[in-house]
Amino acid sequence: MRSRLFRAPLTWVVVAVLAAGSAFGLYWFQPWKLVTDAEVDEALSSVAATPVPTGSTTGAAPAPAGPVLVGQGDFVTHEHDTSGSARIVRAPDGRHRLELVGLATSNGPDLRVWLTDQPVRDGAAGWRVFDDGRWVELGRLKGNRGDQGYDIPAGVDLTGLTSVSIWCKRFAVSFGAAPLAPPR
Repeated sequence: MRSRLFRAPLTWVVVAVLAAGSAFGLYWFQPWKLVTDAEVDEALSSVAATPVPTGSTTGAAPAPAGPVLVGQGDFVTHEHDTSGSARIVRAPDGRHRLELVGLATSNGPDLRVWLTDQPVRDGAAGWRVFDDGRWVELGRLKGNRGDQGYDIPAGVDLTGLTSVSIWCKRFAVSFGAAPLAPPR
């Protein structure tokens, strides 16, 4: 009976469809990423603990000697537990860089780093809002753990980009996000 079953063409069609479906499911969901971590330890900018004044009563302020903190905030959890902080740093030459400090989130398929104009909302209310407005993709998430930096292209207008999201492009959902408020 068994040998007859494996000689039937319909059996091989069913086996091929099941194999193709399983392969696609593994590719699409990448379940092994739920139990694996990618750790990154990039050098971050050394910024002063207090912001540099932007002007003075006696005229223009001198150019800062080092990097200046432009915006910062702590991550909130959305689809997956996420912690750490994000900050935008302006280099003395005027270039901007987004730095993720102590990031800890789940690994996942097709994770991206987005600057957005959407407000950060706690919990499920914030999962899917970041592709509703203006967003700028800075690249694939380098790792789901650790310190990492992303150069912001020179042509990007940071006006109105008030948050950063760890965005799963495949499933259109935020793993976590941080507001980017000016330093105090």
